[in-house]
Amino acid sequence: MKQTLIENARLVDPVWKQESEKPSEDRGFLGALLIEDGKIKARDDDALDEVAKDALRIDAEGLVLAPGLVDMRVQLREPGEEHKETIASAIAAAAAGGVTSMVCLPSTQPVIDDVSVVEFVARRGREQKGCKIYCYAAATQGMRGEQISEMGLLQESGALGFTDGERVIQNARVMTRVLTYARGLNALVVQHAEDRALAEEGDMNQGEVADRLGLVGIPAAAEAIVVERDLRLLEGTGGRCHFAHLTTEAALNAVRRAKKKGLQVSCDTAPHYFCLNESALVGYRTFAKVTPPLRSEADRKAVVAGLLDGTIDCIASDHSPQDQDSKRLPLPLAACGMIGLETTLALCLTHLEDLSLAQIFCKLATNPARLLNIGGGTLQTGEPADLLLCDPERRWVIREEQMRSKSKNTAFHEVEVRGLVMKTWVDGRIVFDRNMESG
Repeated sequence: MKQTLIENARLVDPVWKQESEKPSEDRGFLGALLIEDGKIKARDDDALDEVAKDALRIDAEGLVLAPGLVDMRVQLREPGEEHKETIASAIAAAAAGGVTSMVCLPSTQPVIDDVSVVEFVARRGREQKGCKIYCYAAATQGMRGEQISEMGLLQESGALGFTDGERVIQNARVMTRVLTYARGLNALVVQHAEDRALAEEGDMNQGEVADRLGLVGIPAAAEAIVVERDLRLLEGTGGRCHFAHLTTEAALNAVRRAKKKGLQVSCDTAPHYFCLNESALVGYRTFAKVTPPLRSEADRKAVVAGLLDGTIDCIASDHSPQDQDSKRLPLPLAACGMIGLETTLALCLTHLEDLSLAQIFCKLATNPARLLNIGGGTLQTGEPADLLLCDPERRWVIREEQMRSKSKNTAFHEVEVRGLVMKTWVDGRIVFDRNMESG
């Protein structure tokens, strides 16, 4: 395969920063990267030494070259709800957002609790030849929370972990079985931490704003109760447990304590939980209705603190496409969720100014890749050439009509952000080029 040399780039790699003897700045340093046969062949001075005469040369013009994002929480809607999103439209959105690998939740129709559905998603992803598509399998049959799924067979067929998606595994005995079987497979269990009895009738976060709007509130305790319970179970079973989209100070404090005790626990959050608070629903704005709900300003600040001190390991888009008919309803009837594949990086660069570029890409790429045991997330030689080139200072306005996702349910419409993806590579192939689009 012909070589590609990306030169004059500001290289940002969290792994490289930690391991290289050569000093590197948190905001990257000027260098070059050589791609060959879909992998990173060499970097910096070595790249210039090993480049062939006929190599394709790309001048990065001083922009940031970083690992492509590994989005560990995406709803694809295919199969079953293709009017909301398809694998093809999700891949197009992902490429424009610098996402090179994404993991879909099992909440499709049919549910991903059978080997045939895992294989269908993998096959459709390969056919599109864009962003790499992985999937979780349902932890319980039909995501009903009653009987555990055929976890061994599902892992053998390619499932990266087990979760019931946006449904909590409510029964403690079932959760114990899930953790126990997953431990034997060294598989990740991903929990949506929201006590069903406290949350199922709620519309938004419990508090003054909900009272003023006349809406039913979901207490912050609904999240902390499940986290505390599952951490107790994890102590007894061992294995690896990951809490998705955490939103509250109490839950984060529980995770913080568990990490100090040495439990194999990790967690993520989504951009809307550190960019917005419950006031975003004032005016009954259904596009800001998500699950778990947007929380108080104090909890929003706690999420930012968790990102800064490392309690929160990863940032995922929590991409949840919904059509207009599902969103333009009275708020109690409207569906939860918002899209995020194209806006995650920009929202992080805009709102997490106290994190360096290396730290941001660690949470968006390096840590998710390590948790899921997949390639990517680094500019290390021998790794897949899954990369993005971005201008971290470029300002642009999010407009729902320009989103490549089939659904347009974003709460950030007409919001100005900073950081624009210019090119995306998957296995050394350019899958998105903003300049070509403009031309």
